[in-house]
Amino acid sequence: MHIHRVKIVADAAIPFLDGRLNPFADVLSLPAAEITREAVKDADALIIRTRTKCNAALLEGSSVKMIATATIGTDHIDLTWCRDNGIAVANATGCNAPGVAQWVWSTILSLGYEADKTTVGVIGVGNVGTIVAEWGRGLGFRMRLNDPPRSKAGENPPFGRWTSLTDVLHSADIITLHTPLTRSGEFPTHHLIDEKRLRALRHGALVLNAARGGIVDEEALSALSASGRLNAVIDTWMDEPAINRAMLATSLLATPHIAGYSLEGKQRATRMALEAIGRFFGFTPDVSGLEPAYVPFTPTAEQILNSYSPADDSLRLFTSPENFEKLRSEYIYRHEPKPIR
Repeated sequence: MHIHRVKIVADAAIPFLDGRLNPFADVLSLPAAEITREAVKDADALIIRTRTKCNAALLEGSSVKMIATATIGTDHIDLTWCRDNGIAVANATGCNAPGVAQWVWSTILSLGYEADKTTVGVIGVGNVGTIVAEWGRGLGFRMRLNDPPRSKAGENPPFGRWTSLTDVLHSADIITLHTPLTRSGEFPTHHLIDEKRLRALRHGALVLNAARGGIVDEEALSALSASGRLNAVIDTWMDEPAINRAMLATSLLATPHIAGYSLEGKQRATRMALEAIGRFFGFTPDVSGLEPAYVPFTPTAEQILNSYSPADDSLRLFTSPENFEKLRSEYIYRHEPKPIR
């Protein structure tokens, strides 16, 4: 049976993609900056990262029918416009969740926090937040879990009980953010952690953001960090790559949006994008050698610390913040901790 060859425009920075679609599709690989209205007008599908804004400005009048983003987040895609215009969207849900958990816990452990003396609040308990919470529990930290959408839907937390945001802010020594960035709906997250909520935190509390830049009010956080009232470790920033230099200067550690940049996470993301494209167009792309879905386990503190230290990545960003995009695009993917066989 003849299978129609589709045209796919793919971000050239997506790893492990080369050649895997060639039996079924003509693939045009472009840097994100060159994925323009002109480039996509006759494409059937896009495979993208967060740097490509998929909206009417890019897609109107094009032949695009499918977008696969090799990322967890979809805030770079106008989902309503795509739905209304018959464009299917698939994201790589949970692909880099273990990598983000590795970043969170290597940060906390490397800063010297002791499990039996520390309460950690996880705000947003989806794919990423669940693994962060499970690892924290396994390491012996006191965990507080907050996720109003899941709570309202009657879903159970992975363990324990749901905690209100107010109670998390009052009780936590550390809060770590793992929500999507949304500006509408019942539970918008843009500036969810605003100045008032930051001031509700304990003196000296640590704020970790490896979700999206707009979830925390950076101006307020940088001012409170500069005064010694709070501490901050930031991986995701407003206005990337032109990041807030005041926020950078007042952060204990700062990384260039690479929390989820594990080798295994990148392989999962590419595999999930390939599978989504294949399902949509009715073919089976080659996913051999790509990391399968994460199998839950809890690494030891030693495994986490041996697997990654954020200090080197932080030093590079502190030294050359103007190279944010280069540091990100040329990042050498690290390995996640693995179960001991």
